[in-house]
Amino acid sequence: MAERFMQTVLTPSVLAAQKHYYGRHAAVSPAPEHDPLTDDETQFIQSRDSFYIATITESGWPYLQHRGGQPGFLRVVSPTQLAFADYKGNRQLLSTGNLTRNDRVSLFLMDYPNRTRLKVLGHARVEDARQHPGLVAQLSEPEARGIVETLFFIEVISFDWNCPKYITPRFTAAEVEEVIAPLRQRITELETQLKA
Repeated sequence: MAERFMQTVLTPSVLAAQKHYYGRHAAVSPAPEHDPLTDDETQFIQSRDSFYIATITESGWPYLQHRGGQPGFLRVVSPTQLAFADYKGNRQLLSTGNLTRNDRVSLFLMDYPNRTRLKVLGHARVEDARQHPGLVAQLSEPEARGIVETLFFIEVISFDWNCPKYITPRFTAAEVEEVIAPLRQRITELETQLKA
């Protein structure tokens, strides 16, 4: 776990709750201003085809949205910066609007088959894709460029890997197909042998 993450989330009220339920609370250690992503986080992020992003409304409510694309659509620009092209959707622009008032974000990335999750804290800014065609070309696949509406840039403050407890393994259709394709082929071979 990166030190800055716990220093950021272990607020006085969290420490008080820990003391109430467990009789003691975690120690808050001094931490750097940022915890840069390592190769492990970079590889994990680049292999994801989706993630969840939380922002805060100007009335103080948390707001959570799903983002998806080809694996690696969430780009690791540097050890302290992420970026992604955001596609046209339901025209609500809730995350985009929220970030004009409060730039704090939390990203939640899941690998269900391997029961692994990564949380990222950061500050985000949003750019209008129409004003940055060069960045759209850098941050999106050619087939998706026509549907890019905004560009998100996230300054990473810190991250935390969670334990696998209670993560139910789930598999995509492509992952299931990869496993059963050889079985289908074998069934076809056996059926052919039976007919002969």
